[in-house]
Amino acid sequence: MIDPEAQTGWVAEAEAAEEAEEMPLSLRLSIADALTLGNATCGFMAVYFTTTGILIPHLTGSTETGMARNSAATAVVLMLAAAIFDLFDGIVARKLRSSPMGAELDNLSDLISFGLAPAYFVLVYGMVADHPLQQKVSAVAAIVVLLAVVLRLARFSCVTMKDGMFQGMPSPFGALTVVSIVLLELPFVPTLLAIIGVAWLMVSRVEYPKPRGILAVAMLSWIVGAMGMLAAWAFDAPGGQMLLQAGCALQVVLGAVIPLFATARRVNTFRGNRRESREARAEARAAQLP
Repeated sequence: MIDPEAQTGWVAEAEAAEEAEEMPLSLRLSIADALTLGNATCGFMAVYFTTTGILIPHLTGSTETGMARNSAATAVVLMLAAAIFDLFDGIVARKLRSSPMGAELDNLSDLISFGLAPAYFVLVYGMVADHPLQQKVSAVAAIVVLLAVVLRLARFSCVTMKDGMFQGMPSPFGALTVVSIVLLELPFVPTLLAIIGVAWLMVSRVEYPKPRGILAVAMLSWIVGAMGMLAAWAFDAPGGQMLLQAGCALQVVLGAVIPLFATARRVNTFRGNRRESREARAEARAAQLP
């Protein structure tokens, strides 16, 4: 014969054990989360190479330009690798189960790889310059880039967009565009204005398509090609400098052209809706006539 009080105690203990077993399940990392952590690791290592290969040699008076070039290329390649991780963690999350931490991990990792890393790259670009005003203004530009990514990621968590579209330039695309502007080595004022323009696009309401299907394949191909251009530039291959300049220029052009297409599409949609509305009102008035 079983004591009812003892049975009640067993049931309570069993329920507590089940709750203890279920709680860690919600905190287990999925495959998508592991890819997201790879994104964060790449962003941190980009900051590391920017510091050890560009900033520290400049502060210590080193005149070796090859090390700075290799470190700059490595830092940008790591940001590109972070973009690949960011691309695939979304694909894997849609195909497989994702943990409840997935969205938060993604935002935090994007902040490191596409907010902190490119902003720090801009800051170091200004610090290695000879003009003291350029150093100070570059710090302001770096803060603008970082805050734009913070605001963009915060809004992404709060605003619901229609399927297949982003509001504002995606942070990976914005980060790579900012770095491309720096690598183009344009005069300081155009570089500063272009960086601020990219920051504005990230917090704007311009719609950008999500990288899915053919667009995801095109994005992945472009990233791999950009890695090849950076490798050719880092190892001083024949035509490496020209390849890098062409790749950076194309990235900047895409950053400027995509909003124009998006704006033109919105204008055409608005005009089409107005035309349909006028036709509907005309038909309604015609139906009311005797």
